[in-house]
Amino acid sequence: MIFFGQTSVLARWALFGVSGAGLGLFAPQIFAAPLQGYIMVVQMTPAVCMFDAQKAKQRKCLEGYSLNISGLYPETSQTECRTASSANLSPLQAKVVARVMPDENARTQLWHGIGGCVQMNSSQYFRTIINYAERLKIPTELTSPETRVMYQANLRQQFLRLNPSLPANAIRFNCVTSQGNAVLTEVKLCYKNNGQYKRCSVQVENTCPNAFTIKGSY
Repeated sequence: MIFFGQTSVLARWALFGVSGAGLGLFAPQIFAAPLQGYIMVVQMTPAVCMFDAQKAKQRKCLEGYSLNISGLYPETSQTECRTASSANLSPLQAKVVARVMPDENARTQLWHGIGGCVQMNSSQYFRTIINYAERLKIPTELTSPETRVMYQANLRQQFLRLNPSLPANAIRFNCVTSQGNAVLTEVKLCYKNNGQYKRCSVQVENTCPNAFTIKGSY
């Protein structure tokens, strides 16, 4: 499954005959207070599928995705973010979004859980995710079929080299430890309300040790 890589995400999607043209995917979004920003969570799909039996039944696992985006989460002091507004997307937009968020039920649950804390409708929200994903370039080590051990400092440096506008303090790595072995499960990117990268707050923890395992794709 071709997904992320050192070219942009949407450029890779073109290999599937799916393009963002005409969808307004790159229109900048302006977010208002009280939001302090957003956190985009990129999941290492093979590792998540290995650790979570429920997620292993989802499309991202069954179809062999190497990465997926689990959500773009608002940073806010508001405690209740649920919304009853529709999470429906047009067929074309849903097809584009599915390249990075393949499970429709997960997308619906995500929107209903956080939609009350963002100043946009569901179509604008998922368009923003595509916009951010299009900008982000991913080191090849994260999409390799080979399982490998990597140093955190080296992986961070790879992200910074591929994404010159990404500051070192705008990225966090999360791991799950099993039988004494730390496995990378998530990469988190922190954004200002205008979509620019920003320093992650202290609440966005880095839970990986200096070295960890990257589980290879299928």
